[in-house]
Amino acid sequence: MKDFREMKQRGEKITALTAYDYPTARLLDETGIDIILVGDSLGMVVLGYRDTTSVTLQEMLHHTRAAARGVKQALLVADMPIHTYDTPQQAVATARKFVDAGAQAVKLEGGASRVAEIEAITQTGIPFMAHIGMLPQSVREEGGYKIKGRIQSEAAALLADARAVEKAGAFSVVLEIVLAEVAQQITKAIAIPTIGIGSGEHCDGQILVTHDLIGLFPWFTPKFVSPEARVGEEIRRAARAFVERTKSSDKI
Repeated sequence: MKDFREMKQRGEKITALTAYDYPTARLLDETGIDIILVGDSLGMVVLGYRDTTSVTLQEMLHHTRAAARGVKQALLVADMPIHTYDTPQQAVATARKFVDAGAQAVKLEGGASRVAEIEAITQTGIPFMAHIGMLPQSVREEGGYKIKGRIQSEAAALLADARAVEKAGAFSVVLEIVLAEVAQQITKAIAIPTIGIGSGEHCDGQILVTHDLIGLFPWFTPKFVSPEARVGEEIRRAARAFVERTKSSDKI
């Protein structure tokens, strides 16, 4: 965890992507990526749920085990799903299950309101990544995915959240869909790295859902993502070629 603070001090950007299975995790690990996150975003891009609130602990542990088998160099972080960290005791128990499944660190959503849970985790020696800004597990209550930090009171609350998670022992903090200027202010105000997603270029690092990056979930792409590939289209092309070849009685 010390390495990430040193990267921030040097101005070296931190890279992070999601993986939910063995081949994807292994491929990403071979690129030299810094962090691989087994995100509960798998609820939408792998399991077909409406959002992350339907993802279960057992599903997350299953995918964490798979990804862990493919990771040799990157830091493997796992998302703690909704209602698995409602108390400090539950948070620690859940974090330990992820470590047993092969994760090297865990992440949960929330800032100052989650200090007790964060401290309980970090005091056991389990590395912890924080997540503030837009919180996907709260999307139903908030009525959608909205930019955070547009008004002064919200920006101040985000800064307080960042300082709170730093003090509680987080080694980094994800800033999701935070106004770029506010994300920059937070990045300058704390000693731990900020890792942005849809929060501008001034964070200490960036994270994306791999399916968004490579076009593997073509039915929806966030506005802040510019896909580097179109894997979904390639799958369709290959499958259509197989169907056509098979139906025309050519050899497979």
